[in-house]
Order: sequence, then C-alpha cells, then structure tokens
Amino acid sequence: MAQIDFGGVLETVVTRKEFPLRKAQQVLKKEVVAVLGYGVQGPAQALNLKDNGIPVIVGQSKAFASDWERAKKDGWVPGKTLFELEEAAEKGTILCLLVADAAMKVVWPKIKPFLTAGKALYFSHGFGYVYRDLTGVKPPADVDVIMVAPKGSGTSVRRNFLAGVGINSSFAVAQDATGRAQERVIALGIAIGSGYLFPTTFEHETTSDLVGERGVLMGALAGIMEAQYDVLRAHGHTPSEAFNETVEELTQSLIRLVDENGMDWMFRNCSATAQRGALDWKPKFKKATLPVFKALYQAVASQAEARRVMRACGRPDYKEMLEKELNAIRDSEMWRAGRAVRALRPHEKARANAATAAGVKGRSAN
Repeated sequence: MAQIDFGGVLETVVTRKEFPLRKAQQVLKKEVVAVLGYGVQGPAQALNLKDNGIPVIVGQSKAFASDWERAKKDGWVPGKTLFELEEAAEKGTILCLLVADAAMKVVWPKIKPFLTAGKALYFSHGFGYVYRDLTGVKPPADVDVIMVAPKGSGTSVRRNFLAGVGINSSFAVAQDATGRAQERVIALGIAIGSGYLFPTTFEHETTSDLVGERGVLMGALAGIMEAQYDVLRAHGHTPSEAFNETVEELTQSLIRLVDENGMDWMFRNCSATAQRGALDWKPKFKKATLPVFKALYQAVASQAEARRVMRACGRPDYKEMLEKELNAIRDSEMWRAGRAVRALRPHEKARANAATAAGVKGRSAN
C-alpha cells in the first residue's frame, strides 16, 4: 500500500504497482467467483474478471429473460459458466451479490443456504448490508463480508477496462472470518480493473454514494441543467443554442479540462470574461445549494432515503412508473435537442460502435 497526500491529508491506497494483476491471479486461482446478477455491474465485472484470467461463473435467473439472453450473447454458456442463481451460489466460493438493492430482499433467501463456512460474500455497494434490517441480508459469522465499489457505472467499468485504463474503487471488509478477507478483496478489486483502490467502510461508502448520486453526479446535475436551459429558452434562445451552452460545452470541453488538471486549470484555460463571471457566481450557487445538500445528507443518514427506495422500487408497477419518468426526460425538448446535437458530432458514430463492441449499451449506474 502507498501513502498519498490528498489535499494535505495522507491516505493509504492500493495501486497496481503494489498489488499487480499476477498477484491477484495467484490469490484467486483456487476460488470460483460467482457473479450473481447480470444487470448493471454484473456484466462488466464478470467479463473483466474473465479477461484477467480469474475463474468466474455467472448466476442469473431465467425469469429475467433479457439479462439471461444478454449473458449468453456475451459468451457465458448455460450449464458451464452460466447458471440459475442458486446453482451458481452453490458452486461459487466468492459470491458477488450484484443484483439491484431493492431485489436483495427477494434474492437473499435463495442464496443464503449456499453461503457456507469459508466462503466470501462480496458487494459493490454497501446498501444491502448496511440496511440489512430492510433488505434481510444478514450473513452468517463464518464467512468473509467484503466490498469493492467502483466509482462509475458498469458501462464505464467495462469501457475503461477495454481502453486499458481503470475506474477508481473503494474497498472495505465488514467481516473477516477466514483471515484472508483483506487479501481477497484487494485481489478482486485489481482483477475487475480498478485504477487504484482506497479503503472505506460499508457505512461510509453507502452514505457517500447515495448523497453523490442524488447530488452532483446525477440529481443536482440534471436539475441545474434543466433550470438553465429553461431560462435561456424563456428569453428567446433557440433549442440548439440553449443545449450547447448548457450541456454540450460542459461534456465535450470544460469537464475534460477539469478531468485533466482540476477546476483551477479549467478556469485558467477559459476567457477572462468566463473566469471572472464563474468566480463571482460560484459562491452564490454554493450558498443556494448548501442547504439542499445538508438536507440530502440528513435524509440519507437517517435511513429515510433507504426506506423510500425500498418502498418505491418494491412496488409491483415500479417498472412502468420508472419508464414514464425516464421517457419524460427523453422526450423533453432539451434532450430531443441533445439527440440532434449528438447526431451532428463527426465522431459520434465511432463512439457508438465502440460502446457496442464493449457489450455495454448505456445502462444506468446503480
């Protein structure tokens, strides 16, 4: 492990230099990694493990025909490397529970009988374990309970892996029954293609993840974009202009500068007018949104968000309700303008072909 200075705070991280793939392969060579659930994270992690030479099988209920067929299309063979959940859980020594959070309450009783002494239960998000009073996921004391949480969607985990780069991941050990939990979890983190691994706890990962998704990563970003677009349109700007100034310039230019060298570097590489305006308005946006983020954190910390997720996602008509909500975004003028803008990018066809080749067709993050 290496100590890195993160803004004046020293943190311990694991890089591929300290724990190379060959070491991960050695640690996992006698394991059978059973990836349970072929929805969001499952395909990316299973395929990356397979490509890295790790013994891996997939467990997926045939009742979800689209996921079963997708697994077959990706090369998993029924009866050899693709099984129903229970059979995969029986065969596996490390059970990667990668089903949707709301589905864990239904899936857990099916796999629990096969979680025998010495096995490991692996998560990529702490929700199911941290909120076990809601999900029912209560592992026996004689198994390892571990987590590797990639900081990106399954789509990005696979795409970055194929591009030769990694998604950073956090890792945690909640229960070390075998004395090998730490070694197992780091090996898995490297084997799924993580750029580097940083330690956390199940509780911290769950809270930060729920806040992040509802905040800057998805909810706040979508809401702020809609607000700016609506204001521009209300003042006579065309859909193309409003979309380009709201979304396209951010995603195709500015955020890439932030990615390369940070926010200050992005400011330095913009016009003086843009710099001055952004610096003057940044505190106003922080002041306006800070109370919302404080309320959001409290809602997550109090488990109100977890209860709401379990209640909403457990509704029998949830899929129909979700489709209506997502279709409303898709069919809004803003995102219809976005489709037109993307179609005009000269590189868009190449990008779409690359995504298809990666076997990842735009699934959302967990």
